This record gives sequence, C-alpha cells and structure tokens, in this order.
Amino acid sequence: MSGERYNPRESEPKWQKVWDDAKSFVTSNDDPREPYYVLEMFPYPSGRIHMGHVRNYSMGDVVARYHRARGRNVLHPMGWDAFGLPAENAAIERKTHPGTWTYQNIEAMKAQLKSMGLAIDWTREIATCSPEYYQHQQSMFIDMLEAGLVTRKSSKVNWDPVDMTVLANEQVIDGKGWRSGAVVEQRELTQWFFKISDFAEDLLEALDTLTEWPEKVRTMQRNWIGKSEGLRLLFELEPTEKTDVTSIEVFTTRPDTIFGASFVGLSPDHPLTTALAASNADLAEFVAECHRHGTATETLEKAEKQGFDTGLRVKHPVIEGQTLPVYVANFILMDYGTGAIFGCPAHDQRDLDLARKYGLSVKPVVLPPGADPETFSVADEAYVDAGNIFNSAFLDGLSIDDAKRKIAEYFGARQVDGKSQGTVETNYRLRDWGISRQRYWGCPIPVIHCEVCGTLPVPKKDLPVKLPEDVTFDKPGNALDHHPTWKHVHCHQCGASARRETDTMDTFVDSSWYYTRFTAPHAETPTVPAVANRWLPVDQYIGGVEHAILHLLYSRFFTRAMKAMGHVDVSEPFKGLFTQGMVTHETYKSQSGEWVNPTEIAIETNGEARTAKHIRTGDPISIGSVEKMSKSKKNVVDPDEIVATYGADTARWFMLSDSPPERDVQWTEAGVEGASRFQQRIWRLVNETIELTASPAASVDVQDAGALALRRIIHRSVHGVAGDIEGLRFNRAVAQIYELTNALTKALASSPSPAVTAALREGAEKLTILLSPMMPHLAESCWSLMGMHGLVADASWPDVDPALLVDNEVTMPVQINGKRRAEISVAKGTPAAEVERLVLSLEEVTRILEGKAPKKIVVVPDRIVNVVV
Repeated sequence: MSGERYNPRESEPKWQKVWDDAKSFVTSNDDPREPYYVLEMFPYPSGRIHMGHVRNYSMGDVVARYHRARGRNVLHPMGWDAFGLPAENAAIERKTHPGTWTYQNIEAMKAQLKSMGLAIDWTREIATCSPEYYQHQQSMFIDMLEAGLVTRKSSKVNWDPVDMTVLANEQVIDGKGWRSGAVVEQRELTQWFFKISDFAEDLLEALDTLTEWPEKVRTMQRNWIGKSEGLRLLFELEPTEKTDVTSIEVFTTRPDTIFGASFVGLSPDHPLTTALAASNADLAEFVAECHRHGTATETLEKAEKQGFDTGLRVKHPVIEGQTLPVYVANFILMDYGTGAIFGCPAHDQRDLDLARKYGLSVKPVVLPPGADPETFSVADEAYVDAGNIFNSAFLDGLSIDDAKRKIAEYFGARQVDGKSQGTVETNYRLRDWGISRQRYWGCPIPVIHCEVCGTLPVPKKDLPVKLPEDVTFDKPGNALDHHPTWKHVHCHQCGASARRETDTMDTFVDSSWYYTRFTAPHAETPTVPAVANRWLPVDQYIGGVEHAILHLLYSRFFTRAMKAMGHVDVSEPFKGLFTQGMVTHETYKSQSGEWVNPTEIAIETNGEARTAKHIRTGDPISIGSVEKMSKSKKNVVDPDEIVATYGADTARWFMLSDSPPERDVQWTEAGVEGASRFQQRIWRLVNETIELTASPAASVDVQDAGALALRRIIHRSVHGVAGDIEGLRFNRAVAQIYELTNALTKALASSPSPAVTAALREGAEKLTILLSPMMPHLAESCWSLMGMHGLVADASWPDVDPALLVDNEVTMPVQINGKRRAEISVAKGTPAAEVERLVLSLEEVTRILEGKAPKKIVVVPDRIVNVVV
C-alpha cells in the first residue's frame, strides 16, 4: 500500500463529485449555528481564470473550510461581475452578442473554479448581467431617487474617446482611461449622480471602526474623502473694464500664510474665467488645452503647472496698498472649494512651480524650528512642515494652528461687498458619484423622459427594464441610442410620446451590493432584511488593494443607502478585509526582443548561474526581471495546465506556502514541484502509519516520554495552525504543518513503542484535518484510507488538550570549565541532585572526566549547569 503514489488526477474529480452529490457546501439560512460569511471579490468573466484567481480563491477557501470545521454555518458564494465594456468590445470583434460571449465565459471559468475544489455554495450563483439581478438594482435606484440620494445635473466629465463613455475621476489613471489607455478629454454632459458626498463625514469617521482592515486601505480612503478645514475668503477686485465682478471668493486651508500671498488663481471652469475667455481668444485656447488634459486630481498633480495672466488684480486683504495678479491655473479644480485659491508659493509646491515659471514673488511666512528669520528662504522646494509664523505682522510668533484661528477672527470681523470677508468652512475632496455610462452592456437606468411630465422613474411593476437583444454595433457610440424601437415609449403618466434613458449604470454599481444579494439570491425583493442582517457585514472579504477606493468606498456608500431605504440594518459591508499580493513570474525575451512564454523555454543551471534557451529552436533566451503575470509580457502560467500536471491541491499549497499572503508570490517550477513532492510525502506517511496500526489505540500511555513529546507537538500544531488561519497567516500555518509532518516522520522511523504508535495514529488523523482546508482532495483520500467516518470536509477541528500546550520542559546547556559541551532536557523544577545525575551520565561529560570525580557541579535551576574539573 505504501508503495503506491497518490494520483491527484484520479482523486480530485472523484472527491469533487462526492461533495457535489452530498451538497456539502450548500448553506441554509435557517441553520441555527453561528453564521460566518467569507467572500472573495467576484471575478469578471473574461473567459479564463489566472493564477491571481487561484491565489485569491485558495485563501478564501481555507478560511471557509476552517470555520466550517469550527462548527459555524459558513456562507461562501460565488458570482460574476458580468457587465462592462470588454464584453461589448469582444462582441464587436467577434460579431456576436455581449451576452453570448459573457455566458460562454462564465461556463468556462466556472468549470475551472470547480476543478480547484472550492467549498462554494453554487446554488447562490449570480451574474450581474442577469435581469433577475439587475431588476433589483433598478428598484433600488428608484428608491434612492425618491429618497433624494440620486440627482441629475450637467457637469464637466472625463470622456474616454476610445471607449466613448464617461469615466469617474477614480477611473482615470495618469490622465488615461483605466481600460482603454486613451488620453481622457473633458466634456460637459448631463449625468446621473449618486449623492455619496452626503455621507462624506460618516464614511470618514467610520474608518476608525474598521479595525480589521489594512491601515493602508483606510489611509487611501481618508485621503480620497479628503476632509479639509479652511476659510472662504473674499478678495476685492481692482476696478476694470474687463468685468463687472467686484470680488473673488477663494477657499484656502492655509489662511495662516496670507501675508505670503503672491497671486489669486482661478479654475479653467470658473465663471469669471468663462466670462473673460468669451472676449479673449488666447485665454479661450488656454482653457481648451486644460480641458484636453482631463480633470483627474492625480493627472493635474503630475502635469506641468501652467497659468494665464488675466490682467486682473485684487487688493491684498492684509497689506495696505498691495495688489496681486489673477491667473487662471491648470491645476485648480472647479468642484473643490470655490474653484479659486490664493497662492502662497513658499509653502505650496504647486503655487511655487507656477510662481517660478512666471516670475512671481516667493515670500516665506512659516519659519522652520531653529531657522534664522534673517536668512531663511525657499528655492525650488516649498516648505510645508511645522514652524512658527513670521514676516506676518500681527501673526508673528504664532503656531500655524493659532495663526489660522486668529486670521479667521480677523477676516470674520471685516466685510467686502456687504458680506463677511472670511467664513470658516469644511470641505471634502470626495465628489458625487457619476454613474451614467454611454454604452449598451450595462444595467439600464429605469427612467423615461417626457416633454410633458419631465423625467420620471419607471413604475416598479414594469421592472426590469431589459436590454434589447436585437442590438447592433455598426455605429460608434451607445448602441441603445441607435436602436430603432427600444428607447421609444409612451409616458405612463400622461400617455404622450417619451423616450427611455439610454445611459446605463457604471458597473461599479453592480458590485456595490452583490454581497448583500448573496444572502437571499432568489428573493423577489432586493434583500430579505432579516436574513441579510443575520449574515452582514461580511466577516472576511478578500481581494486586491487596487479596489481600495473604487469598489470598497462605493460599497460602503451603497450599504448606507440601502440602510436608509430599509433593505439592511448595517452601515458597513465588510467587517474584515484582506488584500493579497500579486502573483509574479520571471520574464523572458528572444534575441529579437519579443516576449517568450515560460512553456516555450528550458532553463539550465550551472551552480548559481542560470541560462535559458528556446525549446523548439534552441536559440538563447534572455532571462528578465520578475514581474506581475500579464498576457502582454507572456509571463503567465495557465492554471489548467498546472491542475492537469500536478493537481489543484499542489497549486493551492504552493500559493499558500511560498510567501506571506499580503506580499507578492513568485511562481517557480521548482516551488510547485516541491509542493507536489510534499503531497506524496503526506500520502506515504499516512499509508505507513496505517500499516503500523490498523486501528487507533484507546488511550496513550502518559508515562511514555516519547509519546508525550510527540503529542505535545501534535496539539501545539493544531493550536498554532488554527491561530495562523484565523490571523490569515497562511504561510506560517503551512510551516507548522511541515514541522508536524517532520516530527511524525521521525517518530515513524524510530521503531516506535506502542504508546508512540498510538500517538502517531492520533497525529495522522489530526494532520489530515489540518491539511483539509489547504489540500482538501488529498485530505479526503487520507481520511478515507484511515477508515474514518464521513467526509473530512464535515469533520470538526481537533480538540486540544490545554495541558499539552504548557511547556513543562527546559533545555539546559552543560558547560565544562566554562565551555559549552552538551545540553540536557529536563522537566521544569527538576531537583539539582537529579540534574547532576543526568549530567554525569552524558557521554560528553564522562569522556572528559575519564573516570575522575568533578571538583564541583553548579546547577542554576532551569537555566544552566557548569561542571568544574
């Protein structure tokens, strides 16, 4: 029996069928046990899973299986984030329907995920492109509209000229569309918005309660919400024929630097800018150039700072007789504050860049600690750290915070244009979420536009508003706009001709509530509140850090909106969040500079040197850097090939063992082969243990030192692996399983006593359960081989004897004339006389004594022994 190799190609499909037939992972909402909800971010059905999916879902599966073994009612579902432009683009390329392409991909990827042996409740499967799903999204849109959480307004938007759709600021990366890579433009469009800004303060404050989230994610969200305390400040304009405007209102978070002001800046979209540009062609062209570079904050931060002198001047509000120029600047956003700022170049890098470019004054007014006020100056880097105010008349000597308060009081007591010159105000960087997208493959927005009645929601009885099947993509732009009949309807209120809204929802809406739908996926309402409230928030959510702002912030808002509408009674969607690292691989290039797939090369090693050649041609191949797996660089590994060659358990084990889960893991052939060898080692260990004893002993002789030592390792491993899984330290859990395996293997090879043999059997059983969350197929095979009752998937996590976790043994170094020669392990508190007896029996000691008695033996209890000869 022990000579047979474990065959994952036979075992894995067998156990997957057993689990399916037994409905092992189907979850009941009526189960009275403690609920535990584990969820990985659901995938986009691109057609193939990749190794990142394998890592992500392996982690979630370990958590799900572990908590099942702990006796909890575990919800572990799976669905598909199925709307979006890739399907539309694929449909155009393949001359097919986006739905056909999407559902084919879902079936292919579902089969791949099932081959991994994931403990998923597939009866709860959802696809966001299904009318059965998006009708409830439409229903909630109507609820949000009635609750005042939806608005429609004209605004400047980021326009992707390739995908021909609007992008949220968060979807613009380095000035380019996050999917197409095209340079984003600015356009004025009427859009639908979710009023996420209404929740800005709540979303910010509640971050402090998310103690099971990575701090880096909370920091990213804090920065994106961007709360800032500041001052609205009026600057009086010098009289001019160019405008009838008499003052400019700015918002500043640094009123303490007012004595260092050298210009006032306007957004390219400020009303005064627009009015001036109407009669100034150069200014109009400057504004157009700003629009061509988009509105995303990150883009503006990185862009060269550009300004246009309007010729206007304002009176300096605290320095009598001084005036400041008014510039239009490309880095000022209209939708933050007032769309106007005052620039203090010495203490803001953007202002400094503009000032240096156009020769404006740079007057420092914050003195660093220890600096000389007579000589301190600012060159090319603004000083933005702490200090005291100087060069600022009545503010001199104050801290920054004290100066802010004093200048606010000063301006609050003065008036310009009959209004208070300064008003304290809180602003947020967070903007309302524009959800309108000009594309077909998305959730239709359930409203109609009637010239008589205006814009009206579709009656809920008429939901879902389904996408038309007979759609064509022969014209650029939104296919719904081009459909001959779909958008033409009659108003349900007055009967007049009306048209449907042809914009569809941002796909991030689809993923902002799917975790809630999983709790009751077949309900006739968006949720069953009592059921949702029992499951939510998700206990453990797992996914990539790239979703820290987009998906996670939107989901937090949407949960609050659903609470306001009575669909759930929780505010936060995810209690625990874990962001895993990426899967990386070496890159390879041919002599002509083309990327080469790892399957096409052979690696040769000579000591530490490694070379590569092309398998087919024999040509040398250059070994490049280790990078994230990507199709473009061809450094991908196909999960199907790995499963076919080594089995799913091996792939899972490697993903869990090779690196801390929050860090990147490098896929290597040597690593996966090592995981495969360990799988065979476990199989041999279990077989040999069974051969040694066909049935478990009733009890273990507690007086047997060997058995006691082995049982300590076993129980400590059970305890340690549990703690590591709960702490999501999967690689450390794997390391403890390796140590337990080593201990069992060593005991097996030592001609074990009956007591040790019984401990070995206990160890094999517990090891199998410890393995089951990570290598579930192998664990089932071992469990069955040992004749255990039922499935290991249903087995309880092993109990631990607390007494065996207590370390009652110490290892004491033995010195002879001050030099360490040996060591001895004894029970804590062993009497000195017994320690002396044991020391004198050591071979190292008797050899040196040569039959003579030692002059003295000094025993420091539980610490050290020193023999003097």
